[in-house]
Amino acid sequence: MNASPVDEFTIALSPVLFGSGIRLFEGVDAGRVALEQVRAEPTQRVTHLSYALRER
Repeated sequence: MNASPVDEFTIALSPVLFGSGIRLFEGVDAGRVALEQVRAEPTQRVTHLSYALRER
């Protein structure tokens, strides 16, 4: 994402009460890249989140 090879991406978020997670944005330069939320589609089991990448 630091090199901006992607314009937009979607994450399917399904909450888990126990366990561990994955850091999706580890190493991203927050000073160069900003996320703009485009869509949020909730369902009973998962929420679909779409973001556009913007340069700061």
